[in-house]
Amino acid sequence: MQDAFFLVSKLVWAVLRPNTLALVLAVLGLALVWRGRRFGRWPLALGLGWYVAVFTLPVAALLTLPLENRFPRPATPPAQVTGIIVLGGAVEQRLTAARGIPALNGAAERMTEGVALALRHPEAKLVFSGGTAAIDQSGPTEAETARLLFTDLGLPANRVVLENASRNTHENAVFTHRLLNPRPGETWLLVTSASHMPRSMGVFRAAGWRVTAWPVNYTTGADPALWWDNPFPTRLNQAEWALREWVGLTVYWLTGRTGAWFPGP
Repeated sequence: MQDAFFLVSKLVWAVLRPNTLALVLAVLGLALVWRGRRFGRWPLALGLGWYVAVFTLPVAALLTLPLENRFPRPATPPAQVTGIIVLGGAVEQRLTAARGIPALNGAAERMTEGVALALRHPEAKLVFSGGTAAIDQSGPTEAETARLLFTDLGLPANRVVLENASRNTHENAVFTHRLLNPRPGETWLLVTSASHMPRSMGVFRAAGWRVTAWPVNYTTGADPALWWDNPFPTRLNQAEWALREWVGLTVYWLTGRTGAWFPGP
């Protein structure tokens, strides 16, 4: 069942991701209009409308802000921490394998904050959860890249725990819980992108784990001036990522992977 869910989710998103779908609709509509089919104006308008809306309106920021603001960091950081859980999604494992050095993407703060917390809390384990999210599972895992990075940054191997089988957020929570078997009263920090935190907290709670949200990688703020700082391609990617999170929240709730549609503190 898990394999079917993973495969279907990948295939459906590959087809329906907003930026790709909008481009397909625009090209299809343009071809129909070119051939004299008046109804082609509708897919053309829908496809171009997405790009125009993201370009002229703060679509990306308005989609992202509720996600990023949902779980603030604790006002008073915990004095004692059992472990720090860093979710995958910030490393490029194939590029790492190709070049031989750890490669990070735009969510790199997940990794850097995890190391900073590990240095701040020498008693805590640093846990990385991530296999590979690709349909082809034969390639290197994210955990292998994480091991390289943490070693290069000087963390001793006995402080690092790697979970290398998970393919999505649900499996991050279930497999990591199974690996660590946390006990009541322990303090575990969950480090992931702020926009990804609501879904992550939902699945960790559903797995029976009361972790403390430690969001990073913010992409927007309350000041409207920040909404226009990024170039158009970046805002397109930001809007698509936010929509992916909203769709993920809905699907996870409908399939019982979270107990609430929009988990909150």
